[in-house]
Amino acid sequence: MLFNRNKSTLPTPEEALPGRTERWFNLRDEHVVLKTPVVTDETNIPAGFEVAVFGLGCFWGAEEIYWQTPGVWSTSVGYAGGHTPHPSYDEVCSGRTGHTEAVRVVFDPTRVAYADLVKTFFEVHDPTQGMRQGNDVGTQYRSALYTLSEAQDAAARELTRVYGDELARRDLGEITTEIKPAPTYYYAEDAHQQYLAKNPFGYRCHANTGVKFPATA
Repeated sequence: MLFNRNKSTLPTPEEALPGRTERWFNLRDEHVVLKTPVVTDETNIPAGFEVAVFGLGCFWGAEEIYWQTPGVWSTSVGYAGGHTPHPSYDEVCSGRTGHTEAVRVVFDPTRVAYADLVKTFFEVHDPTQGMRQGNDVGTQYRSALYTLSEAQDAAARELTRVYGDELARRDLGEITTEIKPAPTYYYAEDAHQQYLAKNPFGYRCHANTGVKFPATA
């Protein structure tokens, strides 16, 4: 049943794998590229910095894009939006946890605005593809904006509307991005953190519409 299930259909809580009560692996302390903490919370984020969580397909290439963004202080990859606590990568890829591959971005809002991170989000993946990105098919590749404040939620929804209008004008389909308050974020295993810094010729999926965010927005 695990391997025959349609991986493009989200499981119900009853169908989801049971998971674990705590993280079952160790993570290195330091970001390979940025030399900041990989695991971040309110105790080690500089005052005034903010957090954003995005799902935009395979998290390896997505994280690389954000750690290269000026004003971003730290990034990590993980799993969000599902039912299974502390899942493994293989479990997420099975389609039986409900999670999407996610990137957690800690940024300095005096250097880069949340809105600019969202605009990048829309430009570097295809938000119209539902449970896939390019040749990557499954619920873990769905597009998601997980917001951590009312201001983020308002910005995410307005920018989605603006980009959606632009795609509609070009007859490129409707946005399927999931927008909701940030659910629990589970860090992915250490091998996946900053994967493309460790494996520079590794896989990148950058399916996108080719449409830049409207300059007037």
